[in-house]
Amino acid sequence: MHEAVKVSNDSPVLLDRFLNDATEVDVDAVCDGTDVVIGGIMEHIEQAGVHSGDSACSLPPFSLSPAIQDELRRQTVLMAKALNVCGLMNVQFAIQDGMVYVLEVNPRASRTVPYVSKATGRPLAKIAARCMVGQTLKQQSITGEIVPKYFSVKEAVFPFIKFPGVDTILGPEMKSTGEVMGVGETFGEAFIKSQLAAGIKLPPRGNVFISVKNADKPRAVETAKMLSNLGYRLVATRGTAATLAAAGLPVTPVNKVAEGRPHIVDMIVNDEIAFMVNTVEEKRSAIQDSYVIRRAALNDEVPTYTTLAGARAAAIGLAGVQALAPYSIQSLHRRLA
Repeated sequence: MHEAVKVSNDSPVLLDRFLNDATEVDVDAVCDGTDVVIGGIMEHIEQAGVHSGDSACSLPPFSLSPAIQDELRRQTVLMAKALNVCGLMNVQFAIQDGMVYVLEVNPRASRTVPYVSKATGRPLAKIAARCMVGQTLKQQSITGEIVPKYFSVKEAVFPFIKFPGVDTILGPEMKSTGEVMGVGETFGEAFIKSQLAAGIKLPPRGNVFISVKNADKPRAVETAKMLSNLGYRLVATRGTAATLAAAGLPVTPVNKVAEGRPHIVDMIVNDEIAFMVNTVEEKRSAIQDSYVIRRAALNDEVPTYTTLAGARAAAIGLAGVQALAPYSIQSLHRRLA
């Protein structure tokens, strides 16, 4: 603190506190200086702490209560008016134990605008531009939020395979280079389509390798149970396997690389793993120790989820989808009229 104050002179020293296991939410809105219309509320699938550009998200939200959504709307409207916004505004919220936190507010277009516009059939950029040149929302007949009856899931596209040595763990630094969108009658259908669009093909059967950090072990049981009920065989490192076995799940322990062969990388190289769930402690040593597993999965094109939230969404999608149906965007937008 002494050094920081000496360097910053009269400037304040800011202290950050990380919110563990919080749900992040993006809200896009348009304001004409008087009225505010919510463009869309997007619930992130990955937990807060993963860069918003790297996190998948769902519109409408797939698990937020109506009361929480109404509170997000209320706060967004108040902030837009207080900041005298004329045009687009994006707010990033985090929700932890029912408490709503504001992470940041940007009085500008966000990368989510094209996604929200396609999902809702409302051209937000055009509406905002007209507001900025003096045309009110009422004059444009924009009077209320559109909440689709179907789900649209945005997924990030990553270039990991093109860069040798890059780790696939998601974190606060943005790593994605593009986005895709999946649409479905249910969240599960939309999520599975988004994975396919991003080049992630989840096999309908096979071995699922699970290795999660200590804090995630109790919560990993639910996801593992869903996958087991779908007919997947569970394979896990010894610590994770002990937790799953204690919950009554059939699981086969496998060696880590440091524990000797045959180990998990051998199984990956031999095409014995259908997909993988791997979360690690936020320690450099833990990340380095498990890097070889994630890289082997990447090289062998094994779908990998490095957050428990992403793995759970995949399990929900696999459990809820029997067949995938195509929809034209025009037919979906006609349902919003």
